[in-house]
Amino acid sequence: MSKTTEKILILFTDFITINLALAIFFLLRVESGLFELVIMPEFFLPMFAIYLYWLLIFTFVGMYRTWFAASRFDELSTLFKATFVGIFILFFVIFLDDYVHDVASSTRILIFIYWGLLLVLVGSGRMIIRSVQRNLLIKGIGRRCGLIIGFNEKAFEVFDTLEQHRGLGIDAEAFVAVNTENTGKDYKGIKAEGSIENLEELISKYNVQEIIIALEKDNHDVLVEVISKTEGKGIKLKIVPDLYEILSGQARTSQIYGMPLIDIMPELMPEWEKKLKRLLDIVISFILLVIGLPVVIISAIAIKLDSKGPVFFKQERSGMNGKSFKMVKFRSMYQDAEKLTGPVWSQKDDPRITKVGRIIRKLRIDEIPQMYNVLKGEMSLVGPRPERPFFVEKLSEQIPYYKRRLKVRPGITGWAQVKHKYDESIEDVKIKLRYDLFYIENMSIRMDMKILFRTIFVVIFGKGHYN
Repeated sequence: MSKTTEKILILFTDFITINLALAIFFLLRVESGLFELVIMPEFFLPMFAIYLYWLLIFTFVGMYRTWFAASRFDELSTLFKATFVGIFILFFVIFLDDYVHDVASSTRILIFIYWGLLLVLVGSGRMIIRSVQRNLLIKGIGRRCGLIIGFNEKAFEVFDTLEQHRGLGIDAEAFVAVNTENTGKDYKGIKAEGSIENLEELISKYNVQEIIIALEKDNHDVLVEVISKTEGKGIKLKIVPDLYEILSGQARTSQIYGMPLIDIMPELMPEWEKKLKRLLDIVISFILLVIGLPVVIISAIAIKLDSKGPVFFKQERSGMNGKSFKMVKFRSMYQDAEKLTGPVWSQKDDPRITKVGRIIRKLRIDEIPQMYNVLKGEMSLVGPRPERPFFVEKLSEQIPYYKRRLKVRPGITGWAQVKHKYDESIEDVKIKLRYDLFYIENMSIRMDMKILFRTIFVVIFGKGHYN
């Protein structure tokens, strides 16, 4: 079924089961006569509030993300943890209310009966939906086409697992040979078609949505090429890890019927965190623009008096998914600084920087106008620094996975900026890229807060670099 249909069904099922759990609890608590009542409680208004409460919690823990052949046990485990936290919050709210009103109430104990009802009903509703989805996949409805990179024992094991467990919903259409001598060979009727060089043709031919990479130890350099060729195509990548990686804990694996797999470039952030990150961007950037207005005015006057040229400097940068935008900064260099040299990186003690420019760069005042880019949604407060398209293309030729940075909104500050110095060589870029990729793979609100606080430290002590 489509993602939209799936979400509508899950939302509808949760609506029914959450309210049904409350209705049964209400009948047990109020209508059964088994428990003493001080006042007759309302039903419909609390029902609406309770549903919104659980909807918010379920959204925050990612229970409305798209499901595809995932473990039903994992979903029930997430449900258990979400409701456990939610029930304890309700328990303490009721406890505080009883304490304030000096009422001896058994409701806070009975609420654990409600928890049991909620867990059973919501869990059952979701398992019915997931069972329907799994049965549809087994019958051939909604299945995904896949490729297996490699033609070896690992690859054969992956193929056998996919064939034996149809509920996974993945059809292996072909193997992709890494060694040219395997091209044209077949395993159980499925051929090793082409090689990594024509991977994009095979993706287009079979409308591939899943790729499982099963490589030998000496073939791991192929991984970078596969990532590069699938970039931006919406294809899910999984890799069969080495036994050493599993035992040493270097690989965070998921399971497909006992087969360990590593997700490559998984969902970066849960939906609720993405929305909260964007909300924080809007609120904080707006506040900083308002508070920083006097500084902006003083800086603008100083720049105008110091050298010829406009106060603001606009430069094309590559944003999320490679979309270009005009980044706004205070002008800190002499006008037409690159007229003779063409695009070049700024350097430490750059002679092109004006006297005022040196001061506003040291104090990071030149970054304040970028809050406008954040408000527009072109940038975020935290993310990889946006690079110029000229350098993006140039660096992508030397570093195949460089464009991975473009998966997220660029930021005013980032993990690389608080951890490393100026970009003075290609080695500096590679080091910063490692920090950027670490941030992208570990994106969270907590990580953003950590970077923002470290940025304040960097600004105070004058370390780090923003270009």
